[in-house]
Amino acid sequence: MKLYSSLGPNPRFIRMFILEKGLDIERVHIDILTAENRQPDFADKNILGTTPVLELDNGFMLSEIMAIAEYLEETHPEPALIGSTALERAEVRMWTRRIDLEIAVPMTLGFRGGVGRPMFEPRMDVVGPEGAADLSRMSDNKWRWLDTQLEGKDYICQDKFTMADLIAYCFVQFGYTVGWSLPEGTGNLAKFVDRIDKRPSAQVWKDSE
Repeated sequence: MKLYSSLGPNPRFIRMFILEKGLDIERVHIDILTAENRQPDFADKNILGTTPVLELDNGFMLSEIMAIAEYLEETHPEPALIGSTALERAEVRMWTRRIDLEIAVPMTLGFRGGVGRPMFEPRMDVVGPEGAADLSRMSDNKWRWLDTQLEGKDYICQDKFTMADLIAYCFVQFGYTVGWSLPEGTGNLAKFVDRIDKRPSAQVWKDSE
């Protein structure tokens, strides 16, 4: 297998997922700052031009982080990052989807239409500045909500590290790289991030992308 990755929270999510699985997968860096992912040859790998993309041994190009994570979990079930039973998997998927839809999506769209506008506006449709501010505010409100869910807990669900923790952590770290900080009054989240920082897979943040 071969992973095509770049800057950004989604590639980092998969890179950490791979490390948590103890897998050794060749990585090819795609420079999104120079729009390498928008070139015709990359369209052969992913017509949407997004990263990451996992090239399977049979040549199939798999994109979208949840699809990649599910594939790696099914083909390498231990250690389980999604779950070992139907109920565990359902709970992790529930929390992962909540974080993705309620926090990660508005956070990303708000960044693209706000601080990130100079980079993204020439390349894709983005919301206007007012909409971007609203999306960022909505995301921050949900970060505060997630903070309440972490009260008295080390992890988001099941009292162990799962894919739900990973997506939350990666988007917090994404925010840090673009000048965002945790909303005021989210001490539980701050402790959560410090806890995940100590995992060996988190060292990917210190590596060159």
